[in-house]
Amino acid sequence: MTGTSEKTTSLAVVTGASSGIGRELAAEFARHGFEVVMAAEDEGVDEAARRVSDETGGVTEPVRVDLATSQGVEELYAAIRARGRPVDALAINAGVGVAGDFSRDTELADELRLVDLNVRSAVHLAKRVLRDMAGRGEGRVLFTSSVAATGPGPYQATYAASKAFLSSFSQALRHELRETGVTVTALLPGPTETKFFERAGLQDTRLGQMDKDDAAQVARQGFEALMAGKDHVVAGSFRNKVQAGASRVVSEPAKAKLHGKLTEPGSGSDSK
Repeated sequence: MTGTSEKTTSLAVVTGASSGIGRELAAEFARHGFEVVMAAEDEGVDEAARRVSDETGGVTEPVRVDLATSQGVEELYAAIRARGRPVDALAINAGVGVAGDFSRDTELADELRLVDLNVRSAVHLAKRVLRDMAGRGEGRVLFTSSVAATGPGPYQATYAASKAFLSSFSQALRHELRETGVTVTALLPGPTETKFFERAGLQDTRLGQMDKDDAAQVARQGFEALMAGKDHVVAGSFRNKVQAGASRVVSEPAKAKLHGKLTEPGSGSDSK
């Protein structure tokens, strides 16, 4: 554990917390007086926890687990339970992307791992933590979805579908929990300056080369929406809000065509 705590404070858990939006969400929680459990698969979570503690003066605890596996989710939940305190806020943020033509370019193992991390682990961890929250009548949950959830995502087919699942899932849970004192919020960022594009293999696309939002700004807007008990927030630039709004009136085939122009492999060279 990094930092010291002289009194009992609220406890937050953030997944995918070693970098990007997750790391910045952890910093927001720490800055606002939460003790933060920061979970991620890679060893960078240890350094991220130390830096967040140094920057905010807060208490952080890194937990290194592979949330794409059921064992990893259970290990994280065991680490949470071992603290002997309830989770006041949970940010389910861990996720990966896979870029390319689904039927001809990408590997099945990569697609299934995406589903396991983005979808299955979110359901698994939410099931564990929300039962505790509902039982005591308070708590907050934030799911990191995406503006990609608002339409089909050619060349990111499983990623966009996974984010659509999280958006729908969060709204359904919010309704079910409406009289329990537990709130559920969906965070829908647009393209954000993180390691996501490199890891997903999107560098040569228009989407990968376009200007991106600041992860700290996105996290701040997500944190504020969570604490305000909002159902969702489209974070980042005004462009993202326009995209989300337009998705309500544009047909699915048209949205697929527009998205495909941004994510088709090699499309980045067309914009130079």
